[in-house]
Amino acid sequence: MRCALFTIVVIAQSLLVTAQTPPKAAPIAKPAAAPTEDAPLYRNATFAFRYQIPYGWVDRTKEMQEGNEAGKSELLLAVFERPPEATGDTVNSAVVIASESAASYPGLKKAEDYLGPLTELATAKGFKPEGEPYVLTVESRQLVRADFVKPLAVKTAKDKLTMRQCTLVLLAKGQIVSFTFIAGSEDELDDLMDGLHFGPAKPSTH
Repeated sequence: MRCALFTIVVIAQSLLVTAQTPPKAAPIAKPAAAPTEDAPLYRNATFAFRYQIPYGWVDRTKEMQEGNEAGKSELLLAVFERPPEATGDTVNSAVVIASESAASYPGLKKAEDYLGPLTELATAKGFKPEGEPYVLTVESRQLVRADFVKPLAVKTAKDKLTMRQCTLVLLAKGQIVSFTFIAGSEDELDDLMDGLHFGPAKPSTH
């Protein structure tokens, strides 16, 4: 379950930096950065997708790839709104993309079969499923979506924070690819998911 474990590690890090400091003056809202040629873009030729990383986010992929298991699992992308070690009074949004050999799960024949292990690990960290998982199509690619939520403890009762996690699961080329988005609201989740795009699927050469 290396791939799912990567996701849980990221969630745990995000929890540690949420609502640990006293409330500060509300920051001045910044307009969303318009896409430019300089905006960071992650491309993956193997699975024919790309992800537009939000401007100014922190890339910690290399630091977290130490747990990769050759031929079985690989952390492809791990980016955060702010450094995981930095404290803050809001959910530290994140995007994590990882792949894992489907052979690691005996009997796994479709993406939906991965939801059991994923849900087990998420609930072990205090998350609760929100709604029923369902199949959706993103630019001609069929994925399974599962949503989870976790209320977070804050210093004042009036400040209520909820961490939301959405994981999209793709089965391709004998690999389970998970796209996990973490945010503090449904709108932000939608914005993060909008950065994911697929190209035409290429046939396996193996």
